[in-house]
Amino acid sequence: MQNLLCILSILLATAVVSAQEPAPRYTPNPSGFAIHRGTNLSHWLSQDFGWAPRDTWITEKDIQFIAGQGFDHVRLPVDEKELWLEDGSSNKPEMARMVRAIEWCRGAGLRVIVDLHVLKSHHFNAANEGGRNTLWTDPAAQEHLLSLWRELSASLRRFPVDSVAYEILNEPVADDPEDWNKLLARCYTTLRGLEPKRVIVVGANRWQMPQNLPLLKAPEGDKNLILSFHTYVPLLFTHYKADWVPIKTYTGPVRYPGPIVDKATFAELTRTYDAGLLDQIGNAAEAWNADRLRKEFEPAIRTTRKHGLQLYCGEFGCLPTVPRADRLAYYRDIISVFEAEDVAYANWEYKGDFGIYEWLGLPKLCGAPDSELIRILVPKKSAANSQ
Repeated sequence: MQNLLCILSILLATAVVSAQEPAPRYTPNPSGFAIHRGTNLSHWLSQDFGWAPRDTWITEKDIQFIAGQGFDHVRLPVDEKELWLEDGSSNKPEMARMVRAIEWCRGAGLRVIVDLHVLKSHHFNAANEGGRNTLWTDPAAQEHLLSLWRELSASLRRFPVDSVAYEILNEPVADDPEDWNKLLARCYTTLRGLEPKRVIVVGANRWQMPQNLPLLKAPEGDKNLILSFHTYVPLLFTHYKADWVPIKTYTGPVRYPGPIVDKATFAELTRTYDAGLLDQIGNAAEAWNADRLRKEFEPAIRTTRKHGLQLYCGEFGCLPTVPRADRLAYYRDIISVFEAEDVAYANWEYKGDFGIYEWLGLPKLCGAPDSELIRILVPKKSAANSQ
C-alpha cells in the first residue's frame, strides 16, 4: 500500500510539473535555420529612394552592429528592378552586392531571409500609388516570377541551408486568395526541385495580414517552412502622418495604450472617410494593449500551431511621429506578445523613418542609435545568448 501511495504521489507531481510547462509551440525546421529576433535591411536593394549611396547606406559595420545588439537574423528585401536590368538580364554588380551582404552576415553570425519584395508586375502598395498589379492575370508575369527565383537560387544555393532562407513574395495582394495559393504552389514546386532542403518563408494573401493566414494553403508535410504575417495595427497610430497612406489627412492627437482617438474624433473620422478607409481605421476607437494585439494575431498563431511550423512576423513598426512614450509602450506590448507566443520577428526597419536610429528626415537621415528601442526589441536576457 505504501509503495502504491508513493507511485501515485510521483505521478501526481509529474502531472503538476507537466501542467506548468508550456507545450512546445513548433518543431524546429530540419534544416537548422533558427531565427528569433531580426531587423529589415530596407531602402537598399529594395525601395531605394536615393537617400544615400548604396555603398554607405549598409556596410559591413552595420551588419556587425546589428549582430552586436543581439539580433540573430536580418530580412533582406530585394526588388526586381534593382537586381535585373530593363532587358531582363542580371544586374551583376547588384547581385554581387546581395551575395556580399550575405557573406557579411555569415561572418557576423547572422542568418538571412532573402525576400523578393517588389516585382514589375506586383507592388504591395499599388492601390495607393496609382499602380496596377498584373501578376494575377498575366501568365507571362507568373512564369517570369518563377524565372527570377531560378536565377536567385543559382546565385544563392551555395550558401548552407541553415544560414539563408527564401521568402517567395512580399505581401501578395490578390483579389481572390486562391490566385495566391495557386501561384505559391507553382513557386514552391520550382524551388523544391532546385533546393529540396532550403527553408521557404510564406505569408498570407492581402498584405500578409494575420487574419488571412487560415486561407493560405501551405504545402503539406514540409517542415522546412516558416509561416509569416505582417502587422501595422492600429494603422491610425503606427502610420500617423505617413504621407503614403490616405489617413495622412488626420493630424490630431493619438495615443497608446487605450483608444487611439477619442469617441468624438472617431465619429468625425468615420463620417468623412469612405468604406475602404474605414477598413484601415475602424479599430481606432478600440482599447489597444497587449491583449488586443494578441487577439489580432490569434488566427495566425492558431493556424501555424495546427501545422506545427514556426510563426514569423516579418514586418511591424511604428513611426516616431507619435509621442515617444506611447511609441515605446507599443513596442513593449507587441514584443511581449511575440515572446509569450514564440513568434519570431523582424522589425521594420534597421534604417529609415521606422528605424532603430533616430530619424532626422531628409537630407540628414539617421542620427544616433535609439538604445532604448533596441533594448525593447532585443531584451537583455537574450542578447548574450543570441549568437
